[in-house]
Amino acid sequence: RCENLVEVYFKLQQQVMAASTELGPELLARLLERFNEVLSSLVKSSFLVEKQPPQVLKTQTKFQASVRFLLGPQLLMAAPKPYMVRADMVTEKQARELELSKYSNTLSESTGEILHNTVALETNPTSGTCCANFKNVLLKKIKRCERKGSESVTEEKCAVLFSTNVTLTPSNVSIHLQVLSLPIVVIVHGNQDNNAKATVLWDNAFSDTERVPFVVAERVPWDKMCDTLNLKFMAEVQTTKGLLKDHYFFLAQKIFNDHSASPEDFQNRHVSWAQFNKEILPGRGFTFWQWFDGVLDLTKRCLKSYWSDRLIMGFISKQYVCKLLSMEPDGTFLLRFSDSEIGGVTIAYVIRGKDGSSQVENIQPFSAKDLSIRSLGDRIRDLGQLRNLYPNIPKDQAFGSHYNSECGGLG
Repeated sequence: RCENLVEVYFKLQQQVMAASTELGPELLARLLERFNEVLSSLVKSSFLVEKQPPQVLKTQTKFQASVRFLLGPQLLMAAPKPYMVRADMVTEKQARELELSKYSNTLSESTGEILHNTVALETNPTSGTCCANFKNVLLKKIKRCERKGSESVTEEKCAVLFSTNVTLTPSNVSIHLQVLSLPIVVIVHGNQDNNAKATVLWDNAFSDTERVPFVVAERVPWDKMCDTLNLKFMAEVQTTKGLLKDHYFFLAQKIFNDHSASPEDFQNRHVSWAQFNKEILPGRGFTFWQWFDGVLDLTKRCLKSYWSDRLIMGFISKQYVCKLLSMEPDGTFLLRFSDSEIGGVTIAYVIRGKDGSSQVENIQPFSAKDLSIRSLGDRIRDLGQLRNLYPNIPKDQAFGSHYNSECGGLG
């Protein structure tokens, strides 16, 4: 614990001072200088962001954050008045310069204007904590920096720098404390939210703990991407039912635009940031992430219980659906996420003619708006041509608990 280390530090310092005559002035000065360096390093590392600002931050929107000084209750006891902590926006370049200099230099210029950005660092005697709580902060505007190549504004990362100057007791040493938030993408309009979330997800999932701000790999192993998509899906939807191997196979075919490879072939591949959220999917008007995020949003809002009951196959291609259903009895159906629309779920079912021939039909995808008007369960009950959920579960048995929804599409 930091507190114990500080106690050890002051005891050692007292012992050195007690032996000052034996040590001599030159050695004493060197030891005291070294002591101050150790104390400074220890103190600076105990200044932490306790509550991070939102990683996608919209201008003209209030947000909250807090920083904590672990050693504050011990070292700031005799302060005549509270020290003030300041919050400033910094660019990735500024964050890098601060990190490389180990925070020895201070910020020259903020990259955005933050209102209510100065808060007292207060010690709570009851809890024994020393914190600055930013409860009413607002990013008024952002100053964009020059971007690299085809980089968009939603790929531009910045951070909030929290800083203060304190004088420690009893040593009377003045120290400048600084700490950076996690990387932030600043947006000015809600329609940028989707792409900003992609930048944050990629950074959070694939950056190294010890790195120069905010360097992250351009390409990552596909199996790591699978883990990330699975964790994101379960966290957003708030379900314990994650993605399955067949789902990963479909997603790999989609992101790599490769329908000839086997599941094993994809395991050794790497996926790039461009494939994730820069390149438009073939024949579509959106990227892989934009499509996947639409599925997340729809499932979270309208399909959570259906997904958790494993009633939705979801991540499956139209071609594979035809293969599965073409040999099944009349009225066999399954649910998949739309390929052609963002945030749609469609019902595929088989019609079998008297001559034994089969035809697979796909109902126009339902959006979150559609399902807020009438739930998926009630729509399935309404459709007389639907009989058994693939492979052979009677639809009333599968969806009975989802009928007569009184709360629209909450599922």
